[in-house]
Amino acid sequence: MKVVERILIKIVLIQFIFLFLAQLFLHQLDVFPQLEQLTKYEGVNENTFTEILQTFNGD
Repeated sequence: MKVVERILIKIVLIQFIFLFLAQLFLHQLDVFPQLEQLTKYEGVNENTFTEILQTFNGD
């Protein structure tokens, strides 16, 4: 069981490293400028608050 746990921990650490490197590669180094334009177009980067529609009256 310890062997399986060690393997899982190594896999998790490798996944975290690849996630960190991918985020650095895509967001900090501006490798794909089209990706930044797309996120601005979709409104992902903005912190705007939209009104929540109420479906039921609270009578």
